Amino acid sequence: MTAEQAVAYLEHYSWSRSRPGLSRTQALLHALRDPQKKLKFVHVAGSNGKGSTCAMLESILRAAGYRTGLYISPYIQNFRERIQVNGQNISGDRLADITARVQPIADGMEDHPSQFELVTATAMVCFLEEHCDVVVLEVGMGGALDSTNVIDAPEVAVITNIGLEHTEYLGGTLKEIAATKAGIIKPGCAVVCYDGAPEVTEVIAQVCREQDVPMHLSRFDEIRPLSHGLSGQRFCWQGEEFLLPLLGEHQLRNAAVVLDTVQALRRRGWAIPEDAVHQGLSSVTWPARFEVLSHTPLFILDGGHNPQCAQAMAGVLRDYLPGQKVTFLMGVLEGKDYHAILDTLLPCAAGFLCLTPDSPRALKADALASAIRGRCDLPVTVCDSALQAIPAALDSGLPVVAFGSLYMAGAIRTAFPSALRQWLRRQGIRARDGFTPEERARLSSQVVQRIVDSPEFQAARTVLLYRSVRGEVQLNALVHASEAQGKRLAYPRCVSPTEMIALVPEGPDAWAASRLGIQEPVLEQSQLLQPEDLDLVLCPCAAFDPAGGRLGMGAGYYDRYLPQCVKAKIAAVAFEGQKAAHIPAEAWDYPMDLVFTEAAVHRPG
Repeated sequence: MTAEQAVAYLEHYSWSRSRPGLSRTQALLHALRDPQKKLKFVHVAGSNGKGSTCAMLESILRAAGYRTGLYISPYIQNFRERIQVNGQNISGDRLADITARVQPIADGMEDHPSQFELVTATAMVCFLEEHCDVVVLEVGMGGALDSTNVIDAPEVAVITNIGLEHTEYLGGTLKEIAATKAGIIKPGCAVVCYDGAPEVTEVIAQVCREQDVPMHLSRFDEIRPLSHGLSGQRFCWQGEEFLLPLLGEHQLRNAAVVLDTVQALRRRGWAIPEDAVHQGLSSVTWPARFEVLSHTPLFILDGGHNPQCAQAMAGVLRDYLPGQKVTFLMGVLEGKDYHAILDTLLPCAAGFLCLTPDSPRALKADALASAIRGRCDLPVTVCDSALQAIPAALDSGLPVVAFGSLYMAGAIRTAFPSALRQWLRRQGIRARDGFTPEERARLSSQVVQRIVDSPEFQAARTVLLYRSVRGEVQLNALVHASEAQGKRLAYPRCVSPTEMIALVPEGPDAWAASRLGIQEPVLEQSQLLQPEDLDLVLCPCAAFDPAGGRLGMGAGYYDRYLPQCVKAKIAAVAFEGQKAAHIPAEAWDYPMDLVFTEAAVHRPG
């Protein structure tokens, strides 16, 4: 079995859909020799914040030197995210090996397990065979009858914020849902509970009394926010200062639950030094939870999918972007209370783009758009894909918040680097094409002077440059300056769809238009240079950033050629208006040593 086959089997396993009960998971695990009975757990249930809480706890325990397991659902981009060991997704080989052993057992069961039950059993085998000291285990849905609840008493049972969710399965009131979540509490564990609705706390406390276990209610009045920005927030808790990259006041409350859980673990004998707590919190990552994918332009991704999440998001937007309206990129599942979500977020909105999440339970984008139009007069656009929606949202010129479903979040997060590069390329080309011929000539002259004055040019004997096609910086004046100083000038020629070479044209007739309309040297009337013959390479670009990132026109000729220029200084040539704050790097990108513009010579690093 390959890794791809294992993922396909686990992800699409459909002998039975979700049915409450533990018997199938217990039977499957028993056939696998009950790996869960040989592991230690922190078990986390709740409606909101349980994923962030799990991420913080795992990061702290790993920083304390423990070998950690982390079990979460759903995943954002890669199925293997669901099972992590020491902060790394389970390897494809390990997943394939375990699945090949679990498959015949599951398929042979008379009462077939559900997909979630099957993945839970696979995770337990992995955590045992990977010798995990402790597993942070996120409940899938509910608590008492969730397949993760096959474990014996955990070290700590953690109950995060509880709201109305999955009412068809968990009950129609907060008390009923809380009772279901409290099913993870067992004699012999400790309990840490989010200080939420009084009726929820009452239910959790009653269960703790019945099970004779200690309960700690996290007190949020012990949290004192110190500062916050889009890179993180600082807060004080019980007189000690912490840094947390996760954003929003609700994450401070989750952090308080985490810190109380750390203390509960210490009381049970777990050695967790204070510096590990600081390191774990300050380095935690948790995708799609008010995650800033780009600061300039500002693009935020959040997997929030219920009214409680919408309320938290509205609070974060008020705190972090006071007085600003945002463009929402939204997609939801059909069963969600999107009407209440919209009512909460409309005061923050300048417009909406609607997507259909990748789920059979998704609400169609045009149906969501109709619901929005029925509530406001703001612009609403229906998009077919994330690659289409992201640039369209960025075109608004406002901060963008993509939210509504973790199923959509995965598509957005996967598509974002490519979509942002496309948008930045378009913005850079628009900036350079906006000049009049007179402006372009004047600014090009200034760029050429900066090149001529640079020590890199002065030291070079052989320079590769280009002939301007349309909007690039014009380097005609550089040709005359180079010839006056006795430098050898080479030009690029594309000899195949993937290959570029450097040629020194010999005579005025050694030029011809390529199929793309670019003037290139004629191979037969030019001298071929090897990449190592070049001292300075001047590259046109659509956009650049201060760190040396460069966006070409998309064909990738320079990207493939530059790594061969082992002796040359590599420089992008552009107008200052083509500068971007940050260009997401791809594996094939080659960093620039410097960038020449009319305003400056940028020297990254």
